[in-house]
Amino acid sequence: MTGTVSDPDALRRRALAALLAARDRTSLLTTCVEEPELTAQHSPLMSPLVWDLAHIGNQEEMWLLRAVAGRDAMRPEIDGLYDAFEHPRSERPSLPLLSPAEARGYAAEVRGRAIDVLESTPFRGSPLTDAGFAFGMIAQHEQQHDETMLITHQLRSGPAVLTAPDPAPAPLFRGPAEVLVPGGPFTMGTSTEPWALDNERPAHHRLVPPFFIDTTPVTNADYQRFIADGGYEEQRWWAPAGWDMVRGNGLSAPLFWRREGGQWLRRHFGTVEAVPPDEPVLHVSWYEADAYARWAGRRLPSEEEWEKAARHDPATDRSMRYPWGDADPTPERANLGQRHLRPAPAGSYPAGESPLGVRQLIGDVWEWTSSDFLPYPGFAPFPYREYSDVFFGGDYKVLRGGAFSVDEVACRGTFRNWDHPIRRQIFSGFRTARDAGPAEAS
Repeated sequence: MTGTVSDPDALRRRALAALLAARDRTSLLTTCVEEPELTAQHSPLMSPLVWDLAHIGNQEEMWLLRAVAGRDAMRPEIDGLYDAFEHPRSERPSLPLLSPAEARGYAAEVRGRAIDVLESTPFRGSPLTDAGFAFGMIAQHEQQHDETMLITHQLRSGPAVLTAPDPAPAPLFRGPAEVLVPGGPFTMGTSTEPWALDNERPAHHRLVPPFFIDTTPVTNADYQRFIADGGYEEQRWWAPAGWDMVRGNGLSAPLFWRREGGQWLRRHFGTVEAVPPDEPVLHVSWYEADAYARWAGRRLPSEEEWEKAARHDPATDRSMRYPWGDADPTPERANLGQRHLRPAPAGSYPAGESPLGVRQLIGDVWEWTSSDFLPYPGFAPFPYREYSDVFFGGDYKVLRGGAFSVDEVACRGTFRNWDHPIRRQIFSGFRTARDAGPAEAS
């Protein structure tokens, strides 16, 4: 979004493009299966796809038609059905939800009216409309639910219904295994990114000691060595709750993996394939990432370490929007937007590396950090408490960097994701870090 903040016409075009891209993806994810698949609950962890579809429309109506334009509610009787805090996912299949046809019609009608509002709304005068924030927020919200629906597609049984080309082949990465991030202050968070969400704000200074971080995410081959060395059988590597999870559920590998004929296989969007050794490991919980790091004699990076590695440019002593600079993501820089249905091999995207040479910090897999999800100093909830504020202080761990499943509108160097440490269905991986000794830090 570089250079567009003071240009209302450019922002309007950007908002329209983001809304249309999100709706195209929503349509893809909800038209590739038959109606029974839309109304079924494929996992108790997830909503029926048709709930997500109508929820997307309902949130767009609430914020763009009611809050921004001041219009009357179109269907106030359904607000409670699509309130994520009123009904947990396990209850949603039993609710009197809109049918797929009704949900599509409702979302389409809301979208038509929202575009009219976009064309006539001045991008100034209130925090909700400044720089088109509400429109960017809704585009991000829809893309986040698109990612949720993609998770549902991975969890569903049955043949493959989604297709996408694989990432371009990459030569085996032979660079350094880790990179030194010098100690010192840096600016974390943002006060200037126009569509940044409340938990990314405000910008503030952090002092981070020197540390080493993996140049690339941990790969499937790396993780298989942990398994082969008895990683799931050695209590000493695991946090107590993680060990309880492993023992209670009989875990021995990442979600969707199985051992057959002397090799590791995985189920991947309706197909079964050999686990690709060079891809970043996927579908691991925080507890699994933490156990691997302990086994490797390392640790997970903190959230502030991750962000410093991703944004700080030592040459200019400033924090950038992305590892490669301030320019928007491109296919040459990062694997985003469901262009592919898998991570690229570790070491891909040299055009997207940080000034220090760290790769794939944006895209491919969400990366677990060691940090709890907490507010930044000076945090203020906006525009509603339920986006971030109500989640602070629980057992949530922060994930950073996005994944192949994340659209660029909902992914930047300051973007914060969070989930329970037991979660494995999400597109999560990790990289490890270690403290730098006095002799190494110089």
